[in-house]
This record gives sequence, structure tokens and C-alpha cells, in this order.
Amino acid sequence: MVHHTIATKTSKANKASSKIRAMRKVPFPNVSRAIAAGVLALIVGSMSACTGAPVVQGPAQTSPSSAQQTPQGTLGDVSTAKAPEGPLPDTIVQAKSRWVPVPWSALPGLDTDDIAQAWPAWLHSCSRPMAAWAKVCPQLRLMANAPLSAQRNWVRENLRPYRIESPEGMAQGKLTSYYEPQFEASRLPRAGFATALYAPPKDLRKNTPWFTRQEIESRTPAGLRGREIAYLADPIEAMVLHIQGSGLIRISEPDGSQRTVRMAFAASNEQPYKSIGSWLLQQRLLTDASWPGIKDWMTRNPSRVNELLWKNPRFIFFKEEALPAGLEPAGPKGAQGVPLTAGRSVAVDRQSIPYGTPLWLVSKGAGASLDKLVIAQDTGSAIVGAVRADYYAGSGPVAGEFAGRINQGLALWALWPR
Repeated sequence: MVHHTIATKTSKANKASSKIRAMRKVPFPNVSRAIAAGVLALIVGSMSACTGAPVVQGPAQTSPSSAQQTPQGTLGDVSTAKAPEGPLPDTIVQAKSRWVPVPWSALPGLDTDDIAQAWPAWLHSCSRPMAAWAKVCPQLRLMANAPLSAQRNWVRENLRPYRIESPEGMAQGKLTSYYEPQFEASRLPRAGFATALYAPPKDLRKNTPWFTRQEIESRTPAGLRGREIAYLADPIEAMVLHIQGSGLIRISEPDGSQRTVRMAFAASNEQPYKSIGSWLLQQRLLTDASWPGIKDWMTRNPSRVNELLWKNPRFIFFKEEALPAGLEPAGPKGAQGVPLTAGRSVAVDRQSIPYGTPLWLVSKGAGASLDKLVIAQDTGSAIVGAVRADYYAGSGPVAGEFAGRINQGLALWALWPR
């Protein structure tokens, strides 16, 4: 699933968002960024990014500046634990991060989360495991129905925790959230449904910029004619769908029947993503560029809607997917190629964290207080840096309301096989 973010609330966030991308990346947050590391981290990290396997750096050392640089009292103590719990392994280097081994006692809230809720997401990742997890996944499947206490013991006995930090030792980053919107749609254009969702044009070429959003919406290039999948009520809904990367739509068919399907990400026009929220902040037209704020501005300024939407040249093309049978449809597929699980899947920078990595996530803020086990299963152009994650909140308006208020500090620990 490919998504983007929208900067919110402050001009400072707006400045960060000028660097962002596709995890997917989605209306709300903005961006953290990793600064280039030394030559060793770049060379060794580049290798790990290609293979998906972390690279050992050498004996574990705690950065003297790490505890000083990480604010205490906001995310809990993300520095090394007060007392060691036996010898620690070596530090691991990724392209954009380093993983510093810590004792289990360094992870806040570890004994309060119902980690059984993360097991289904974890097993999804085991359907496409990295080499490091090939021997662990069979054990994970055996533990799926074990008591919670047994699952916690298994995690402690078979995995090791590593604090994720930037190559410079920064252990605090940014958490944002995304969701899957739900809209009414029509298979054919009709009154009230005139904004098309398109399949990829036949002449689209990977890594080659195609027409911009303004060019597509103002004159419909020949390559898109006949590629219409469905029609939404207005361009604002389409923009939400483009930013989130996928969505559920209830389609009215020509015969009068209705059914719900998923519009999944298929491709983009290879143009850069630009945050419309950031533009509104830069123009001082808003001070809170959340989706409710943006929609309110559009309602009050109907003649400027196209001007705003065309500030983002990126355009998303979709493919229609039938929903699997069940009362609760599975989430959209993330970049790892497995279904996302609400509240347990996150998008990450894959040069910092390989897909399928279980993570201990701690984030405190006005939006939510989170101490929980999550799995890295997605990515996004706005999700850049070592300690950066986008939290998948689920589908529908309630998930959208939650996602819209998450823009806060973050600490992450990778849990890696011994």
C-alpha cells in the first residue's frame, strides 16, 4: 500500500513535510529525516538494505550523547536500562539506522500489552519471511494459540531487543498514522458522481514521469480514456484516496446492485508528492492543516479547490480487488505484500527497518498513548528516517478520525532473533 502524509498544525511541521513522498504513505503528519552517516554505515548499510539482513557493526557501545539527546519523561526512558541483564550482543547497522542492544527492562510497558493481538499480523509477515526468520516462523505458528504469558516468555527467550536510533545516536523520532477511507461510488458517470478513478494508462513507464495531476484532470490524456474504474462524488474524496493509497468503495452498478470492493494502489504518475496541507500553511491560509481543516477551507473557497489540489502533481492509479469473505474485511496489502492489521501494522523506512521486523513502539502525545508490539509491513514516501513510523489505524471514519490526530514523538525497539 502506498500512501502520503499531510503536514498538520504548525509551520515547523510544514517545513519537514517539504521532504516527503508515496507508506503511503496519507492526510496528516509530515516527515522525519535521517542525516547521512559515516562511510562505514553507508557502505555496510547499503548492503543490508539490499539483502534485508542487518549487519553487525562490532561490540555494543552506548553513545555518550544518546541519553542527553533523547528527551526524558515524554516517551519514557529510551536510554540504556539502569542495570545490565547479562552480556549484550553487537550493535547492528542498517543504511539509515543503527540498532543498539539493550536489556528487556529497557522497553516501557512490555508486560501490559496484549501481544496476542499482534500475532495474526506477525504470521502474515511469516508468509513472506526473510532468511533470519525462516527458523523462527514455525515456532511463531505453534505459539499462536498459547496463553499470553507463554507468548511473552517465548518472545523474551527467542528474541533480543535493540533500540533503533539514527547513525548519530538520536533515539526519538516521529509517529503519524494512516487509514483506509470508505466512499460511495458509481460504476458509470452520473449526476453527483463525476470524478473518475483510473487504472494505469497503457503508456505508463516505471521511473518515467507521466502527466501531472493538473494535466490529467484538465484534459484527460488519451492514455487514460477507457481506463475509468469507478466515479466518486467529488475531487476531494479522490484526493483522500490518492493520499491514503487505497480505500473501500461501495459501487452502484448499472443494474442497480451495490457491492463493496477495494481500490488498491496500482501505480503512480511518477511525479513528486507535494503536501496540499503544507501549501496552505505556507500561504498562511490555515494554522491547522488537518483534513477537517482542509475540507472546511475548500467548502469556504470552492473557486480555489482545483488550485489547491493541483499543488500536488502526484496522481495515483488503482486496481479493483474483491474483498475476501468475512464480517471484517482484511486490510489492504502493504509494501511487504501482506494484508495490514489495524493497530498492529506500521509503515517504516525500509533502509532503517526491514519488512517483517517486530517492533516495540512507544509514543505519547495528545493523540494517543501507545506502548505495543507492531510489525513493519509497509512503507511510504513520507516515511523517511531511522525512528519514523506510520501507524495503520484501520478502515472507515473512526479510523480516519484517530489517524488525523496522531502526530507525536516516537521511540522504537527492534526485536530480532537470537
